[in-house]
Amino acid sequence: MRNQNGFDQWADEYESFVKENENAETYPFAGYQKVIGTIFNTIIENHGIDILDVGFGTGVLAKRLYDKGCHITGVDFSKRMIEIAGEKMPRARLIQHDFSAGLPSELGSQKYDAVTITYAIHHLTMEQKEKLINDMLEHLKNNGMILIGDVAFEDQNAMDQCAQKAGDAWDSSEMYLTADELQKHFPQAQFHKISYCSGIFVIVHQK
Repeated sequence: MRNQNGFDQWADEYESFVKENENAETYPFAGYQKVIGTIFNTIIENHGIDILDVGFGTGVLAKRLYDKGCHITGVDFSKRMIEIAGEKMPRARLIQHDFSAGLPSELGSQKYDAVTITYAIHHLTMEQKEKLINDMLEHLKNNGMILIGDVAFEDQNAMDQCAQKAGDAWDSSEMYLTADELQKHFPQAQFHKISYCSGIFVIVHQK
């Protein structure tokens, strides 16, 4: 996992790196724009207004939602990525925080229509993922949803096949989610496959 300085240094090249990788349809960003677009469309179709974007990076998803009139709160630990995203979204509330420890106390009791995290949760252990998702659920309005877009798989077999296809490019230090593993902790989680190495998890909060 990159540390904060690593993400600060990567920030200015992040979007071009993702685009180059996606255009080649290679791991880890094959299907990236479809992941982002599907999450965006899901929020808009469900009339989401108040959005929390965790690990928003340079604001690829958040900016699209911001331009549609959504109220954006973002959490990221890279100062440089926050600067880049802040230039795009001057009215957004952007908080610098390491979400591996859960969500920041600055959020208070604020509730959101949707909480998103894209291409970031794979940096966390399963224990950290579980804590973060539980924190997210606490900040959702009734019938609000968590949308997780990332390198993700139905099961370990699908992940192993992707690792074999990726070869030397495979990053064994990253902890990708599989649907069967997540559903052990959150049985209501639904998985939608996007590409051979990407997918979206949806968890709806119902009291």
